[in-house]
Amino acid sequence: LNPFSSASATSEIIELHIYPIKSCRGISVQKSYLTRQGLDLDRRWMFVDAETMKFITIRNISQMTQIDTSLDTTSSNLTISIHSTPHSITIPTRPSPAWLETNTTLSRVTIWDHETDGHIYSESINSLFTTFFSKPVKLVYKGPTPRILRGNGALELLGREESTNFPDVMPLLIANEGSLWELNGRLKEKGHQEITVERFRPNIIVKGAESVDSVTKGGLPGAWSEDSWKTVRILPNGEQKSGIASLLGGGEKPLEIDVQARCARCQVPNVDPDTAEKDKKEPWDTLVSYRRIDEGIKWKPCFGMLGCPRNEGEIGVGMKFEVVETTGAHVYVKGFLSQMLLERPLYPIARIACLFRVGFTVHEISCRIRSNCLTSFRELEVGACTLSTRLHMILPISRLTT
Repeated sequence: LNPFSSASATSEIIELHIYPIKSCRGISVQKSYLTRQGLDLDRRWMFVDAETMKFITIRNISQMTQIDTSLDTTSSNLTISIHSTPHSITIPTRPSPAWLETNTTLSRVTIWDHETDGHIYSESINSLFTTFFSKPVKLVYKGPTPRILRGNGALELLGREESTNFPDVMPLLIANEGSLWELNGRLKEKGHQEITVERFRPNIIVKGAESVDSVTKGGLPGAWSEDSWKTVRILPNGEQKSGIASLLGGGEKPLEIDVQARCARCQVPNVDPDTAEKDKKEPWDTLVSYRRIDEGIKWKPCFGMLGCPRNEGEIGVGMKFEVVETTGAHVYVKGFLSQMLLERPLYPIARIACLFRVGFTVHEISCRIRSNCLTSFRELEVGACTLSTRLHMILPISRLTT
């Protein structure tokens, strides 16, 4: 991040949301603590099928939005309740090792194609949710083993190794208010009711303008201008300090976030979080009509941006939000299809990209890695490829999505 750079757009945080349990109802908060793994307490828990130990989401069970979450005044306890019923349980948000040993069992769980560890709660806690789901399920608290980021968040693309808890892809999802306004305008024209930003389950919502200009006269980001955000900065105490002033102004260091990818959407936003009813068409149909904009995942529309914090600190509604760097080169990289390639330190992704460039298929590269045939760096050194070269700059998109 260039400390002498000026913001290309200036806004402010208007909402913060955490979703303690993956796919369940979230909590609107006025302030939180931003960690390298995301907002404090965000997606620290999830439900898994008791037999397969695979994660469960709204994608298949829209009724999960009827599981409410709330925190006590000190954020020491999480209450999980079934909407419109008297049934609830309360668990500590930061359980001690002794509490975990008594009330949970450490086990392996699966989220997408990635296996990680989690503390499985006892049947005395799970029984309420087994009744709700009408099948055996287990509540899981993220275990101690880091869940290393893949895809756009991988070391080879981000430049450092980061981890997260139970989000799908990355620690943070940022949404632009202006883009929601623009989308709602289209929905209203079609006779559909406006929707709330909660359907997209973002963590940080920033003030925006409905105009499609990248930056409006007032300096606010226009609708969909977030597509090109690369680095954003959040200023402490609501005080705006651009460029060199951010270094000389004293006080806390601004929070910095690498914006790594657009968020490719499934049909979860079609689910009304208040009723758990899933609309058969909207907003999916409208989004598909004009928001399939990412060459890396052309069959899905995009809303919001995925990010990785560079540092940690307090964050709150009203803080200034600056767009420091932009890029026209965002391309979505699937995280879990490339997991095997990224886990091999001997074959960084830039080298593997060289093989793609000269015509090798995914299967051929996988076979060569497994048989340890790639022993010569010269064999991989094609053109000007270097370890710092981003995947999307040297790979044809058609080869990426094969």
